[in-house]
Amino acid sequence: MKKIFLFFLFNLACLMSYGQIFVSSNSYMYVGNQFVFSKQNTNLQNNGNIFLRRDGQFLQGTTASSTNTGLGKLSVYQEGTSDNFDYNYWCSPVGNASAAVGNENFGITMLFSPQDVINSNAAAITTGLNGSASPLTISNYWIWKYITSATYADWVWVGSSSNLAAGEGFTMKGTSGTDATSVDGVQNNAGGNGAQRYDFRGKPNDGNISVSVASGMTTLTGNPYPSAIDMQLFLADNLAVCDGNALYWEQDKSVNSHFIAAYRGGYGVYNGASNIYTPATFYTYDAAGNQGPLFSTPLNMYERKFAPIGQGFMVRGIANGNVTFRNTHRVFRKEGLANNSQFERNSNSSSMVDYGYYEDIPNVAGIDYTQISKAPTPHIRINASLNNTAVRQFVLGFMDSAIDGLDKADALSPDNEADLPYDAYLVLNDEQYVLSTTSFNIDKTFPVGFKSSSAAIYRIQVADFINFDLAENVYLHDKETNVYYDIKNQETQIALPQGVNNTKYEITFKTNALGTVDNLKKDLLIFQDNKNQELQVLNPNSLNVNSVALFDLAGKKIFKEAKLSLSDSYKFSTARLSQAVYLVEVSTDDGQKINQKILISNK
Repeated sequence: MKKIFLFFLFNLACLMSYGQIFVSSNSYMYVGNQFVFSKQNTNLQNNGNIFLRRDGQFLQGTTASSTNTGLGKLSVYQEGTSDNFDYNYWCSPVGNASAAVGNENFGITMLFSPQDVINSNAAAITTGLNGSASPLTISNYWIWKYITSATYADWVWVGSSSNLAAGEGFTMKGTSGTDATSVDGVQNNAGGNGAQRYDFRGKPNDGNISVSVASGMTTLTGNPYPSAIDMQLFLADNLAVCDGNALYWEQDKSVNSHFIAAYRGGYGVYNGASNIYTPATFYTYDAAGNQGPLFSTPLNMYERKFAPIGQGFMVRGIANGNVTFRNTHRVFRKEGLANNSQFERNSNSSSMVDYGYYEDIPNVAGIDYTQISKAPTPHIRINASLNNTAVRQFVLGFMDSAIDGLDKADALSPDNEADLPYDAYLVLNDEQYVLSTTSFNIDKTFPVGFKSSSAAIYRIQVADFINFDLAENVYLHDKETNVYYDIKNQETQIALPQGVNNTKYEITFKTNALGTVDNLKKDLLIFQDNKNQELQVLNPNSLNVNSVALFDLAGKKIFKEAKLSLSDSYKFSTARLSQAVYLVEVSTDDGQKINQKILISNK
């Protein structure tokens, strides 16, 4: 077989073609660690191939529909992150290869298992539930798509069919076992950790690729090209029909079950206008796929600005029409945390302190990335523990260009709020948001809402300041009692009754009260005397204590003693209570309130 181009790791040049790329029959182009750019179409003759290896990528510059043609194939690798019980969301960079002109449909029969840098074996397809790594076997049971839909029942089974149009995303579970075959120093699946390597082979997708969206509906799509794309460019180009956010599925990969009721997962949200990612809160699901009780959250931080090859995600429509991927969104950006491009691999955003400028990133739009700062949009991440079942993280972002009301720099909650037993969120237009971005002013306040299906305990604290130093303090303000809780330096616990409250609390950066919770904690001492089986509240400064209440950690009220007379101490029997951690709430006549945990151990 003839080789028409060969690029090695040490070769710093790239192939720039301002006409078409033609690969004749029984020839191939090998691209390692670099990119190929073609201004026009690509013609791959029968058994004429392009092999993208070691993060090699292929960019094209046509401005309309694809005119790629030929029976030859482009081959590019991508590694999944799921085992045979868990989903990745995908979008293929290639379609069927034929003499027909333009992009063609894709199916899992176009996935292969690499054997060496050129040769691959076709993946076996099984109708069983489990995939395996060696030989690569894919279960067609888990191949589904989701177009302009709003309910779980609207998922459409694809199976082994080749009916995924360019730009249509699909779900696929991974494999079990290991595959020790090593290509370019990387095993196909090392250690059985779910990092299965797939070889996508087919006609390269190119040009304008449109995918249907509808108002109030969600569509599974993804990066449709054999190169990375700039997600900020893609989302900004489609603001007329989508809300400017991309939703990424995250799943607890320790759950080894195919039963929907055992799944634990949720959607993280990437906002293009602010370049901020808000992590998923994990839920359980019932047999019909509806969200059930909260479970937990790993608080994953992913770098999402550049979507790598194969990455699938959801978009939410705000009008009927199409989102359109264009070649101008394409960039040559190697996958990895340092390059702000990850296929669902975890990072820590606060460790990203290199706030210089981007390197010279090759791209189709002609953007000079060396003039764009890497510094993240200044923001504050706040964690709310939801009745000790899960953590919801919501974010306050700050951009001079953002407005105080709703705009494209805000992100609606990705979850079905109607089904959630507990939740905490930012309130915008009386709706639930996980991201609110505005210009910074020390006097601004941000309404915070809470939802409880029963009495519940919430614990609130600032998780991180990211590239932000304009405020020294952050408070949760109870507007009814005028109490300010310092949530920057310590965790605040609040006990809430059943129901929805979108007006009682707000986030502030300064306090207008004479006293704060910090001062109140200095004046009152709360402790459990397990020897004498009693709760004690010491009041040496003779504050006017109004009430003392005790709750279990599920939010159930054990007792509340109100209208207390002035005293330097208060004692309450705990002799009949079970050994456990409880929450004490003390309120004063002037509306101040503090909460503190105690451990009751009656032995």
